[in-house]
Amino acid sequence: MNRRDFIIKNVLASGVFFLPSSLLAFEKTLRGDNVPFDRSFVPEPIMENDNGFIDLYYKAWELAYSHIKTQANLPASPYMDEAFDDSTIWIWDTCFMVQFCKYAPAVFPGIQSLNNFYAPIHDHIEIPLRIEIIDNPPLFAWTESEYFKFTNDHKHLEELLLRNQYLQKHFDWFDTTKPGKVIADSAPSCLEKVEHGYHWEGGRSGMDNTPRGRTGKNATKSRPNNPKMLWIDAIAQQGLSSLCVSRLFKQLGNKEMAAKWKATYNKIKTTVNEFYWDETDGFYYDINEDTLEPIKVVTPASYWPMLAEMCSAEQAKKMVDKIKDSNVLGGIVPWVSLARNDADFKENGNYWRGSVWLPLAYMGIKSLEKYNYLELAHQNAYDTISHMEKTYREFTPHTIWECYNPVEPKPATNEHANNGLVRPDFCGWSALGAISLLIENVLGFYDINAATKTIKWNKVRTDRHGIHRLKFGTVITDIIAFGNKIEISSNEKYTLIVNGKAFKIAATEKQLFSL
Repeated sequence: MNRRDFIIKNVLASGVFFLPSSLLAFEKTLRGDNVPFDRSFVPEPIMENDNGFIDLYYKAWELAYSHIKTQANLPASPYMDEAFDDSTIWIWDTCFMVQFCKYAPAVFPGIQSLNNFYAPIHDHIEIPLRIEIIDNPPLFAWTESEYFKFTNDHKHLEELLLRNQYLQKHFDWFDTTKPGKVIADSAPSCLEKVEHGYHWEGGRSGMDNTPRGRTGKNATKSRPNNPKMLWIDAIAQQGLSSLCVSRLFKQLGNKEMAAKWKATYNKIKTTVNEFYWDETDGFYYDINEDTLEPIKVVTPASYWPMLAEMCSAEQAKKMVDKIKDSNVLGGIVPWVSLARNDADFKENGNYWRGSVWLPLAYMGIKSLEKYNYLELAHQNAYDTISHMEKTYREFTPHTIWECYNPVEPKPATNEHANNGLVRPDFCGWSALGAISLLIENVLGFYDINAATKTIKWNKVRTDRHGIHRLKFGTVITDIIAFGNKIEISSNEKYTLIVNGKAFKIAATEKQLFSL
């Protein structure tokens, strides 16, 4: 299917009307595949101040639009390319890309792109693209859960869980696969489940040259890959998957399967808190398989348990302290990939030795939301986008990068000896900052639920701000705040909750509310 046919199919299937501003762009798109990106394809953020954030937002969409690819003989085409290599696809890149594609699903084939992994891994169908790393982080269930929450697409959910059972199959696959070749044209798996967790590898975890697993103060190798280390992110991501599958079955009304998967989650949660939590430091660490002692390298990977709701309130507070600390994971831009006070931290970024990566910043900020640290989530998002925007404005070429320098507004360096810059035009998952964090945490629309028809708004800003053409489920709405007033238009009823106060929105234009 080409891009033109994809857009026609999805727009007509959505069953929603077009706002006048998007109609012209849609008509232009129908004329062929080679149309330029049009801003009316996507929601329009409104900000009286921080206009540079708006420029960066549209730049991210433009770059992502240029990475919609088509390829014959694929389960899903068109699909989202990660901006790394045209001949390869990556599991965790694609899962993260869905988190911004959901804001314009008629144009950006995010969720469809997951079929290019499901089919070869679980249906054993050969495809013309290389899945570079078969044992990348198991994020399908989290991604599908977030997509369902935003769309309330029961037809897709039923096909996913009942007909194809891809999420259940992938959970089992991650638990049973062994090191070695799994698919002919992919790198060998390094994954193996053992009694208290998982053996893995830096590149397979997605964190490439992380010093996690080192045995001394400094890593003596680019990738220590300690064979005795059990990876906190692997076990927490499996826990997250089981929690999400449980909640998705609940949406289908299947109480038995929801309970089964919740029991699996609770078992994993117990293991994580018994063996991976260090009470002295107030932090989750990787552990040694033999001694069960912590391997103390502080990275954002330790926040996957927090996203998976495995923390108590007291544990979450201690985890948050590391993000607030400018000598650890906070600072001028938060969510550095290695603690600033770590002996292996590099001020040039050196890929996963200190760079700021948008997928982990996004994950981390979502983990803050889970425990109602909304103000900190807002400030983290603002500081992250500000760093990206300054880099975009001040550094040449003016673009969005694979990852960012942790101390000044410029791209990070790669892991190689030449200290070259990381990849430009990386949207790709770096669009998560400019798009998703802007909408969800800077503007503040942090919880959008199509199943319950609710939007939760952490309204912090005092300038004129809001959003036009926000679509969730079958709702299309405009929300604009100015002073203590909010003006809203919508095609359907829904509930808007502003800093805890609920407003019933009618299906009409220009409703005015006072805060």
